[in-house]
Amino acid sequence: MGKKSTDKAGKLCGEEGFNKYYESIYASRWEGLKACFDKENQPVEYKIPGAEKSYFLDSASVLAALCLPLKGAERILDLCAAPGGKTLVLASRMDGNALLSSNERSPERKHRLSVVCQTCLPPEISERVKTSCSDGSTWCTRQSECFDRILLDAPCSSERHVYLDPKYLKDWSLSRIKTVTTAQWALLSSAYRLLEPGGILLYSTCALCPEENDGMISRLYKKFNKNGNDFELLSPCPQLSEIEDFTKITLPEYEKTEFGFQILPDMAKGAGPIYFSIIKKNNTLL
Repeated sequence: MGKKSTDKAGKLCGEEGFNKYYESIYASRWEGLKACFDKENQPVEYKIPGAEKSYFLDSASVLAALCLPLKGAERILDLCAAPGGKTLVLASRMDGNALLSSNERSPERKHRLSVVCQTCLPPEISERVKTSCSDGSTWCTRQSECFDRILLDAPCSSERHVYLDPKYLKDWSLSRIKTVTTAQWALLSSAYRLLEPGGILLYSTCALCPEENDGMISRLYKKFNKNGNDFELLSPCPQLSEIEDFTKITLPEYEKTEFGFQILPDMAKGAGPIYFSIIKKNNTLL
């Protein structure tokens, strides 16, 4: 496999470029992160009483979904929901009168999402979960300020998977990040417009790239927080008691970033990577 570090325009690309770019961000931690990627990540079992099947997911994903407070929420949205693990965590925690809209753009992935909701949720919960298949970035053109809680687990560079796949690693370039962040911003700005005043949005990715994480929240400040108090960032307050009947889990450690929090496998016993930021909207856009 070729290891060229630059393309004809002199930009980083390929395996060597990938390593140079992330080493410039994580310095001496990069080798340790890659060593964690080489080890199989051990998922945790999530089994809701009354459901047909269990679901297995990364403990970092459980933590991120657990950090979206749901007490009192009635209209919840998981905007990019497939394959469905975080939807299950939200559904198992929501109040008895709450409704959860779980959306996925890809028809194939939406089918998998629907199957997960049908088999991994008991009927009394699954009947309050509506799955849909559409582009989340366009939802704000049809409605606004209509959900009091939103989870946006945005599609991202997913460097752990890139590193482990020779084809993706060979084809990696900085232009990939630009393409991904363009799509992420469309989704995040749509999600923010869908959030009602007083509502809370949790933005997350499994990316290591700062542009896809804190960089997105920085853009949110520039676009939607012009008065300085239009939204605020919340600190995570995960309550293990909310899920102790569904999983046996030790929640991983998270690290503070400028605008959010990150779980990195070298410091979290192999869990992650996951980035998340918790945004509370204070003022209406209307």
